[in-house]
Amino acid sequence: MMSRKNPNTTDNKKYEARNTKYEIRNKLKLNERMIMKRNLFFRGTGTALVTPFASDGVVDENALKFLIDFQIKNGVEAIIPAGTTGESATLSEGELQFVIRTVVEKARGKVKVIAGAGSNDTSKAIKLARLACEAGADAILSVTPYYNKPTQEGLYRHYAVIAEEVDAPIVMYNVPGRTASNMDAETVLRIAEEIPNIIGVKEASGNLSQIMEILRNRHAGFGVWSGDDAITLPMIALGADGVISVVSNEVPKLFSRMVRFALDGKFDQALKLHNNLLPLMNFNFIESNPIPVKAVLAEMGYIAEVYRLPLIPLSDKHRSKMISLLKNLKLIK
Repeated sequence: MMSRKNPNTTDNKKYEARNTKYEIRNKLKLNERMIMKRNLFFRGTGTALVTPFASDGVVDENALKFLIDFQIKNGVEAIIPAGTTGESATLSEGELQFVIRTVVEKARGKVKVIAGAGSNDTSKAIKLARLACEAGADAILSVTPYYNKPTQEGLYRHYAVIAEEVDAPIVMYNVPGRTASNMDAETVLRIAEEIPNIIGVKEASGNLSQIMEILRNRHAGFGVWSGDDAITLPMIALGADGVISVVSNEVPKLFSRMVRFALDGKFDQALKLHNNLLPLMNFNFIESNPIPVKAVLAEMGYIAEVYRLPLIPLSDKHRSKMISLLKNLKLIK
C-alpha cells in the first residue's frame, strides 16, 4: 500500500528550509543597508475599521463606503480593514478581499491601507496576506499566533517566513490579551534588525517597560504604533509614532487631532482631548471589541447593530451608560 504525504508536513518542511536560507541571507550587508534606508510607513492615526453587516448578515457595502469616507474626511492617516475590530475571524476569504478592495478603491492616494491578514497557522497567514495584496492593500497587519502559544523563536520564524513569502510591507501586532502569547522586546528588535520588509509593530501589550525598550533600541524608520487608545498619549510622549485605533471609528476628527497635537509636542492640548475622550475609549472595551464600538456607531445612525456569532449585541445594562457618554460628547442629541 502506497503511503500518502501529508501536505501540511510538506509545507512545513518547505517553509523551514526557506526560513534557514532567510536567516543566512539576513547576515548579508545588503539587508543591513535596506534596513538603514527603511522609511516610517505612517505617522498619526490609523483606524481599525469595523465591518458593517446588513440585517441579513452580509457585508453592508453602502455602510462600509460611508465609514471609509467618514474616516478620510475627518483626517486619519491610515485605515486598517479586516482586523480584529473588523471581525476578520468570521469573514470568508471572499469577504476579506471584498472589504479590503472596497477600502482601497475609496482610499487610494488619500490614506494608507493596512489590511488585517493574520493567523496562528503560518501557511494560512501567508495565504491571507497574498489575498490582501491582490486586493490592493499597501501593507499587511499580521497578529502574533493565538491559542498555540509559540516560543519567542517560533514567533521569529513565523514572521521570517511570512516576510519571505509575501512581497509587501508587514506590521506585526502584539496583543497578548487576545492571543495568550507576548512577543517580547528582544524578539521585536531582532526582527526589526534582520527582516527589512517588516516595518513596525502595533503594540497592545500594555507593558510600558517592554514598549520603552523597543522605542529606545529600534532602528530609524521602524514604526511603533499604540494598539491601546487609552495609552496612546503616554506612548507618543515616549517616542511612539501614533496609533492603530478603535475609538477613531467613532470620533476620527477629535482623536486624530489629539494624536497630531501629541506628535507635535503640544501635550497640553493633547491632554485636554485625551481626558475628554477617555471615557469613550474605556467604554469601547466594556465588552469584547468590537461589540461596544458597533453599538455606538449604530446609535449614531451610521451602521446597523449586526454581529456574527459568537459576538452578540451590547448588553442592555450598558446601554444607558453609552447614551450618556454620547450625549456628553455631543455625538447624539
